[in-house]
Amino acid sequence: MSKFPSAITEGVLVSVQSIYRPKKSNPIRNAYTYSYKVTIENQSPFTIQLLRRHWHIVNAYGERREVEGEGVIGKQPILRPGGVYEYVSHTYFTTSIGKMHGTYLMQRVTDKREFSVNIPTFIMIAPSQLN
Repeated sequence: MSKFPSAITEGVLVSVQSIYRPKKSNPIRNAYTYSYKVTIENQSPFTIQLLRRHWHIVNAYGERREVEGEGVIGKQPILRPGGVYEYVSHTYFTTSIGKMHGTYLMQRVTDKREFSVNIPTFIMIAPSQLN
């Protein structure tokens, strides 16, 4: 079991770990940058391919933005049963606290059946907010 936020959908486990990036942030200007590492594990009996992503990004004031597009970090990985794919990306906020969640559009390689996989909600908090 992961100690990070995780969700499993149709045999696909998604876990996310976020990290505050102080050197890329500027709290005086309300600029907070976070990296996040996503691990996707195919626990299904099918070979699958990640086609698209759809993120919901919300800051501490409830202001929302969405990001949609093909693949992740320019790739559309294929995962065989038992396969794992990891990538790191980043986001920014104008508040010291924010959250993200979303979905991946996956496709079974054999029959081209498409399905959505949930990305769990994860919260990003600048360390200064934890004191």
